[in-house]
Amino acid sequence: MTIPSDSGVRRWAEAPHAVVIGSGFGGLAAAIRLGARGYRVTVLERLEAPGGRASVFRQDGFTFDAGPTIITAPFLFEELWTLCGRRMADDVTLVPMQPFYRIRFDDGSTFDCSGDADLMRREVARLSPADVPGYEKFMRASEAICRVGFEQLGDQPFDRWQDMARVLPDMVKLRSYRSLYSLVARHVRDPRLRFALSFHPLFVGGNPFTITSLYGLIAHLERRWGVHFAMGGTGRLVTGLVDLIRGQGNVVQCNAEVSAITVRDGRASGVRLADGRTLEADVVVSNADAAHTYSRLLADLPRQRWTDRRLAAARYSMSLFVWYFGTRRRYDALPHHMIALGPRYRGLLKDIFQRHVLADDFSLYLHRPTATDPSLAPPGCDAFYALSPVPHLDAGVDWAERAEPYRRAVERRLQDVLMPGLADNIVTSRVMTPQDFSDRLLSVKGAAFGLEPVLTQSAWFRPHNRSEELDGLYLVGAGTHPGAGLPGVLSSARVLDRLVPDVRHV
Repeated sequence: MTIPSDSGVRRWAEAPHAVVIGSGFGGLAAAIRLGARGYRVTVLERLEAPGGRASVFRQDGFTFDAGPTIITAPFLFEELWTLCGRRMADDVTLVPMQPFYRIRFDDGSTFDCSGDADLMRREVARLSPADVPGYEKFMRASEAICRVGFEQLGDQPFDRWQDMARVLPDMVKLRSYRSLYSLVARHVRDPRLRFALSFHPLFVGGNPFTITSLYGLIAHLERRWGVHFAMGGTGRLVTGLVDLIRGQGNVVQCNAEVSAITVRDGRASGVRLADGRTLEADVVVSNADAAHTYSRLLADLPRQRWTDRRLAAARYSMSLFVWYFGTRRRYDALPHHMIALGPRYRGLLKDIFQRHVLADDFSLYLHRPTATDPSLAPPGCDAFYALSPVPHLDAGVDWAERAEPYRRAVERRLQDVLMPGLADNIVTSRVMTPQDFSDRLLSVKGAAFGLEPVLTQSAWFRPHNRSEELDGLYLVGAGTHPGAGLPGVLSSARVLDRLVPDVRHV
């Protein structure tokens, strides 16, 4: 690294200061973008290590990514390295997945999702030959939606009603008022294919039966840019981004919990930490849960839109039960990503999203990173996590009591259908429940993805990237526009390039 001159140090010390609350991918990306524009940046993380939902657990020789494991649109990461004059490939190795993931239906049949158009047509034909033409029509619709919803609008701010009005014709033309499931059902009849083409919103906290059909863009997004895995785990991306921030001369500070955003003369003036310290700032960016930002960090501010009453009445995403475990043997028949479905689809999602009931049955996403990177477990072993969508804390479940019985039920299901002898081969284990999302990640109601991404809580209707309540405050991450998922949270930081003033005007 080049050592700056004394005058360079003085210029940096005099640069406008931006404080970023939280070091999830949205916060880290925002810090890099602000640093590249000349801001002096301090990132504050309440946990012991950076990453937020993308933190890393290490236990008994195993490495577990706590959160996101599916990397799409990798160019959004590559942009961040380019802004710092570096190459991402020098720091992080991304490996394309083939297949993206395997779906195992309750009847034992399987479907491999991939980016190869010919392979996908053959997979569709294997399950339901009559649905091949409808599948191809759906993929053309997905491409059209992706062109508008992601490529044209994904990094555009929606903080004025005129922004919404401008895109309404496109949204009507794409029939975004329909649910994704209804869009899929219009094209294919086989219930297994209807699942395979509509489940993607569950990765971002949405119910396929109620979420806008704009989320049909994910199928094309995956085909165009692929699904990847970072060697060493998703945490390697976190480490790489933190190195970029520090390479800019900026700061990432852990064990630093923000208790309030301070206000002076009607604008954000900095933050107060739980230990009593205060940091002055010209710009504050919150990567915390959006509802937490308004209800807790701005608890004393009279709010016009995101009042406590409105936040209490909002619809929140489902939560997750995640079981991290390692085995003393390998299960080489299992792919890197697998979805093991239970007997119900619509009914189970109704229990989770609407009835807020913890059902006896479940569907699982099984992540086996050692299928691609054996270094994440001791020799001859496998690392896994099994993720089950569950209702958020409004369900009233006592997870201190229910976590272990639920884990045992997940274990039995995996042993019965996928992993013979599992119970006798587990050597390390830990769980994360909705209560952990609330206590550890400060997610309101323990919701894993913030506000549920229904149409009336999307785009202009979602908490804005430029706060409606306080000048000088900006939001990034899953709870703001454009939403959850790695492309969404990275794009939320991109939006700030259009909103945060140039350093010359601060």
